[in-house]
Amino acid sequence: MRKNIKLTALTATAAALALGLTACGSSSDPSTATKADGGKVDESKPLVIAASPSPHADILNFVKDKLAAKEGLKLEVKEFTDYVLPNTATEQGQVDGNYFQHKPYLDDFNKKNGTHIVPVVNVHLEPLGLYSKKVKALADIKPGQTVAVPNDTTNEGRALQLLAANKLITLKDGVGTSAKLSDITDKKGLEFKELEAATVPRALNDVDAAVINGNYALEANLSPAKDALILEKAEGNPYANFLAVKDGKQNDPRVQKLAKLLNSDEVKKFIEEKYQGSVTPAFGAPAAS
Repeated sequence: MRKNIKLTALTATAAALALGLTACGSSSDPSTATKADGGKVDESKPLVIAASPSPHADILNFVKDKLAAKEGLKLEVKEFTDYVLPNTATEQGQVDGNYFQHKPYLDDFNKKNGTHIVPVVNVHLEPLGLYSKKVKALADIKPGQTVAVPNDTTNEGRALQLLAANKLITLKDGVGTSAKLSDITDKKGLEFKELEAATVPRALNDVDAAVINGNYALEANLSPAKDALILEKAEGNPYANFLAVKDGKQNDPRVQKLAKLLNSDEVKKFIEEKYQGSVTPAFGAPAAS
């Protein structure tokens, strides 16, 4: 998840999104739906959703191409390769919502940035995994070797919990998903390299092992189900990825249509067949704050 996004890049992206949205449909069409600010929702306009390329955009494009027309939904998917701009674009109204994140990350993002993004419906889980091009098994990771981890608050904590659960490190009691490198009480001789989540797969040749988010593993042609040395368990996992919108847009009829489609039998089958366990359906209501 990228922390060091230049202001100029943010501004340029915002301007491009704003221009694209201005060109979509006519603002004069009547609608019976009411926005949170008292204005009218134009249901004839496309619902614009920001998403990570894989699997999020893949799943949305399946809905767009195969399911949306039957529900009278016009869906537009905008791909982002970082974990900051989708939320800022959603907060500023440049997109209608996003699909790329889990609850611990969103809670941390809202707290740090004063944003008002809320989850709508869970869709899938991407198990976090440990990968290597230099060792073949977990037992081959030895003292003196280097492990890369994501540098954002929630995914670093998640990565460290994965390593601790597999006895590669020892953490302080009770640190939970907010664990930091400073919370490691026994590194077992390992060295750690903190990187933006999107860049971790590219570091595999330079480190001995790396903890990689499921979507970035897929983009790097890694199969979590086959290639990971260790993988998160799905049962009881709090990291389901969901459709999210700015607070007040939850009842937009277009959002409700998309939420229904994302939890459909057709999407469940698509996820299971396409990803073969590397991504798993995780339908239902998101966890409460």
